[in-house]
Amino acid sequence: MHEEINGIYDDDGNKINPDLMTVPALCTICKSYHNDDWEENILCSLNRYDQRNDKDFHCGAFEKM
Repeated sequence: MHEEINGIYDDDGNKINPDLMTVPALCTICKSYHNDDWEENILCSLNRYDQRNDKDFHCGAFEKM
């Protein structure tokens, strides 16, 4: 038996598909969003996922392009 343990998961162990998350407008003008660094992209995805149900999106790592 082989178990896959890669990817991003929420606190309940459900796999998160970052491609299905909406991208806030703030992200589209951020340096990190256009960066190809996979570690940075994971942190951004987790931040977006964590705030997915919030009315306003805030990002402490935002850097305008």
